[in-house]
Amino acid sequence: MIPEADILVVGGGLGGVAAALAACRAGRSVVLTEETDWIGGQLTSQAVPPDEHPWVERFGTTASYRRLREEIRRYYRHWYPLRAEALALTDLNPGAGRVSKLCHEPRVALAVLEGMLAPHRAAGRLTVLTEHRPVSAESDNDVVRSVTLKDLRDGTRRTLTARYVLDATETGELLHLAGVEHANGAEARAEFDEPHAPDEAQPLNQQGITVTFALSHHEGEDHTIDRPEDYDFWRTYQPSFWPGPLLGFEAPDPRTLEPVPRTFVPNPTLDPLSISADQSADAGDKELWGFRRILARKLHSPGAFDSDVTLVNWPLNDYWLKPYIGQEAEALCEARQLSLSLLYWLQTEAPRADGGTGFPGLRIRPDVTGTADGLAKAAYVRESRRIKAVTTVTEHDVAIDLVGPYGGTRHRDSVGVGSYRIDLHPSTGGDNYVDIGSVPFEIPLGALVPRRVRNLLPAGKNIGTTHITNGCYRLHPVEWNVGEVAGALAAHCVAEDVEPHQVQAEDKRFEEFARLLDRDGVQRHWPDVRGY
Repeated sequence: MIPEADILVVGGGLGGVAAALAACRAGRSVVLTEETDWIGGQLTSQAVPPDEHPWVERFGTTASYRRLREEIRRYYRHWYPLRAEALALTDLNPGAGRVSKLCHEPRVALAVLEGMLAPHRAAGRLTVLTEHRPVSAESDNDVVRSVTLKDLRDGTRRTLTARYVLDATETGELLHLAGVEHANGAEARAEFDEPHAPDEAQPLNQQGITVTFALSHHEGEDHTIDRPEDYDFWRTYQPSFWPGPLLGFEAPDPRTLEPVPRTFVPNPTLDPLSISADQSADAGDKELWGFRRILARKLHSPGAFDSDVTLVNWPLNDYWLKPYIGQEAEALCEARQLSLSLLYWLQTEAPRADGGTGFPGLRIRPDVTGTADGLAKAAYVRESRRIKAVTTVTEHDVAIDLVGPYGGTRHRDSVGVGSYRIDLHPSTGGDNYVDIGSVPFEIPLGALVPRRVRNLLPAGKNIGTTHITNGCYRLHPVEWNVGEVAGALAAHCVAEDVEPHQVQAEDKRFEEFARLLDRDGVQRHWPDVRGY
C-alpha cells in the first residue's frame, strides 16, 4: 500500500533526490519514483562523474550538494586503503580524473544518496518506488490531478495523487503526459534572438546521448567481447563534420572545432596526486584514460588494485543519429551498439603507442555499473523537454560574448547559482559542438514556474532554458540546486497554502521563501568571479 503524500517526485536522478530531501526536511510527506533500480541519475545509473565549475570546493553550490560531495570523500577515507598522502587530502579526488575535482565510482554515490534518504524513509515521510515509470497523467483546470506509474518488474499500474507533482524525469516526461506547455529541441532564432539558434525551429534537433561504461586494463589478459552486431557500420561511420571515422583517436576540439588527436594509455605511471582538475584552465579531455578516471590505483596501498578504472564518456561514443526524445527505444538500442562497438574497436583495432593495435586486456566492468553487460543502466541524456516558463533563460543572459566576462543577468528572484561553459555536444540535427564561454549565472525562480499549470514544477534539466542555455544549466550541481528548490517550494506552498506563481511574482512572498533557502544554505548570488 502506497501512502498518500503531499508531494510526488517522479524521477529519482540528482534533481529528484534533492527535491525529496528538501521536501522531507520541511516536514512534508513524499513519494519518490525512479525508472531504474538505482537512484542518483547522472552520478549512478548513467555513471557520469560530476561536471563542475572551478570554484566548487569553496562556493557556488548549495550546502546539501557540498554535503553530498564530502560524504563521498568520507566513504573513500573510511573504506578504501588510501595511502597516507591521499588520506590526508581535504580535497581528495578518488579517481584523479581531469573532468572534475571529485571523480568517483557510481556505487559510492549510490551508497551516500541512499544514506541521505535513510532517516526520512525510517520516519515514514518518504516512500521510494524504484523501477517505476510514468505512463499517463490526468489534468483538469490547470492542475495535475494524478499520475499513473507502471511497475517495470510485474507490469502493475498504480495511480498516485499529491498536492504537488515534480517532474524530475530525465526527458521531462510528465510535461508531455500532463499536457504542460514545453519546448523540445532547438528554438528558432526569432523567438529569443539567440545568435547560435537556427533560423527555423528544429524540435528534433537534440543533443546526442551517451551510453557510458567502465573499463580496467590487465596487460597479458584477453577480455575481448564478441563482435557487436552493428560493428561494421560503426567501424566505418564518419560524420560529415568529423576529421575521420568516429571510432578513432582524432576528433574536433569542442571549443575550436579543429581536429585534435586524443591519446589513450591505460594505467599511466604518473602519480595521480599530481593531477589538477580545472576546466577553466584546461579541459583535460585530450588524454582519454585519465579524463574521467573514477579509481586511481596509485592512490592506494601497493597491490590493493591491479588497475585503474576509467569511465568511457568520450566523443567516440556520443550518439546522435536519432533524437532520443520520442524514439527512446530505437535510439537507446543504437547507442548501446555504438558503445559496444567502441569497446571492441579498442580491444582489437585501436592504435597503440608501441606501434601495435588493440588492447585485449581492457575489461568492461559490470560490477561498477551494476548491469549484466557492463553498460550503464541508463543513457546519459543531456537535453530534456523544457517547460514554457514564466522566465526563460537565453543566450543573452549568460554568453560571455554578449555580456562580458563579469556580466550576466541578475535576477530579483534568484534561487541558486551555477557555472559552466555553454557546452552542446553534436546533435541530431547535424550540428557539430557548440562550446562557448559563459558567465557564472543565477537560477531565476521564474524558470521553475510553468506559465499555466499551478501544481507541477520541473526539478531537473526541464526548467525554462533554451536549447542553447541548456548547455550550461544541465550539469550535476545545477540539477541538484534546481531539484532542491523545487522540493522546498512545493513544501512551502503546502505549508502556507499559496501557489508557486504567487511566491515568484509577489516580493513579500518571495522574500519569505528566500529566507528559507538562505537558512538551508542555498547560495543565490555569486561573489566577484570571472566567466570562462
